[in-house]
Amino acid sequence: MMRALLAAGVLLALLDGCGGGSSSPVMGPLPPPPPAKQGKYFTHVVILVQENRTFDNLFATFPGADGTTLGKTHNGTMRLRKSNLESSLSPNNGYPYWLRDYNHGKMNGFDTVPIGKVPGTYVYQYVDPAQIRPYWQLARHYVIGDHVFQTQGSGSFTAHQDLIRGGTDINASDSLIDFPTKAPWGCDSPQGTVTSLVTADNHYYQGAGPFPCLSYRTLRDLLDADDISWRYYTPSLGNFAGNLWNAFDAIAAVRNGPEWSSNVVSPETSVFQDIKRNTLPAVSWVIPDYQNSDHPGDNSDTGPSWVAQVVNAIGESPAWDSTAIVVIWDDWGGWYDHVRPPGSRTFGGLGFRVPMIAV
Repeated sequence: MMRALLAAGVLLALLDGCGGGSSSPVMGPLPPPPPAKQGKYFTHVVILVQENRTFDNLFATFPGADGTTLGKTHNGTMRLRKSNLESSLSPNNGYPYWLRDYNHGKMNGFDTVPIGKVPGTYVYQYVDPAQIRPYWQLARHYVIGDHVFQTQGSGSFTAHQDLIRGGTDINASDSLIDFPTKAPWGCDSPQGTVTSLVTADNHYYQGAGPFPCLSYRTLRDLLDADDISWRYYTPSLGNFAGNLWNAFDAIAAVRNGPEWSSNVVSPETSVFQDIKRNTLPAVSWVIPDYQNSDHPGDNSDTGPSWVAQVVNAIGESPAWDSTAIVVIWDDWGGWYDHVRPPGSRTFGGLGFRVPMIAV
């Protein structure tokens, strides 16, 4: 078990919010991890999904991890600039931009992708650790993954599908990639909305994919088959985050069935009620609103405090001893990262590294 990696006396104290004036309250220290017991298993898994960051962007200087503050450009190198979590710009992060960043595996094309009139060198940044202290505290006291890669070099639509399915292949030769042409992204998309495809040998066909209301199987099918409870906590449709990041809106059997009301729960803050009532399901996904998401361009730095609140709420509940918490960022968001994805490429992947913390 992950907590067995820790000495029994280690305490996690997420008392500090993020820098730059975060107003979200952060609750008190967590209890120590329970001692490992042979034959004892976690009965709850909570997946906290944040947005659009690479490992180097959040953990470039984390001790012992595979991070760097020196980036490769198409014609040399440059130092990554220490920056604020709060950002007014959102770098480009569709598949064509990923290919330019990747540059045939050289990992030196990030500076060739401008953001409007802003030079591509903007993405050579790492966030000041003082502004993401809750993430660093969790990483120090629990488990951080520094070689976790996106399934594809793609953006949030397919990245969120990957988190409920582990791939977006619609047949043996084609997989969804990038974004639907209109929002909401899913069965509630306007008529005429289409998706894009990438083939097994990485050919890209923009706008050639189906309407984003899909019939493929997801983890929901596996959980339901074994009568394992699950909930997906998400901002409501009509909310920016609810329109774009609700992965189950794209799953026809859920969107058009009873589980849309029973298992897809809005608002996302409903998770606190279930924690307090000790009614967490066996598997939970928790999707933040835009302000709390870490998404660049949101002009907010409250993501770390949001994650800390959820983790600490579980820490103060009876579920703490039986709950594994995974904090994951959905895609690279256009930021620089120095590690080349491993293996041979297929269906547009693997993509770049994203941070992962397991508690």
